Amino acid sequence: MNVKRIKLVSWNVNGLRAAWEKGFLKSFIKLDADVVCVQETKLQEAQLSENMKAIEGYESFWSFCDIKKGYSGVGAWSRISPRSVGYGIGMDAYDREGRILEFDFGDFILFNVYFPNGQMGEDRLRYKMDFYKAFFEYADSLRDSGRSLVICGDFNTAHNEIDLKNPKANEKTSGFLRIERDWLDTITADGYVDTFRHLYPDTVKYSWWTYRFKARERNVGWRIDYFFVTSDLISKGRVKEAFIENEYLGSDHCPVGLALTF
Repeated sequence: MNVKRIKLVSWNVNGLRAAWEKGFLKSFIKLDADVVCVQETKLQEAQLSENMKAIEGYESFWSFCDIKKGYSGVGAWSRISPRSVGYGIGMDAYDREGRILEFDFGDFILFNVYFPNGQMGEDRLRYKMDFYKAFFEYADSLRDSGRSLVICGDFNTAHNEIDLKNPKANEKTSGFLRIERDWLDTITADGYVDTFRHLYPDTVKYSWWTYRFKARERNVGWRIDYFFVTSDLISKGRVKEAFIENEYLGSDHCPVGLALTF
């Protein structure tokens, strides 16, 4: 029986054009992943260059924010042809911000999601909480129909104290509010598994650092980029590795990844 190994990578690039100028393509090639998902592309379709779109050996897929320029947006390159691609969850309030791509690869469905940031005020925090609820209701419907799910992206929330350098100082900061962390508790209790924490329960590693205060140099960071999977992928032994690639530069986030076998 042939076993296929699939390497998935997720990276918030904080502006794809800026990341491209900082050597994104070289990093992309070095990562050598079957699927690379990016968030916060900050692109409109007309700004997507042919070089970005057509990396040799890959198909690419994009969702753009159509209500605000230079904001949000997700993209992905895949050298595995998906059976189908979805560009949202059927709710304009969320889909128009260009936050979701859905790929049916047969053995599993992959979501690339840029979850909202709640730091802009009460309205955006509520939007973030509502987004979590709507997205996971949609994901649940697929899981409950028997599908295996992989959900990657920038969740914009550090789950537990181990997941950020200064938890006490950030208890009242969006990204580590109890209400946000409760959502990650809820999805974990509901059978979604944080693959990195599952494999490395005590490892301190971060995926985002503010550009201020030499935070990355001092490793004062947060782990807010994840690969969650439905529990069947764990129980069937499909999850082989989870990783956080701190050495990759070009954004205030670094790539995170997952290896699966089928």
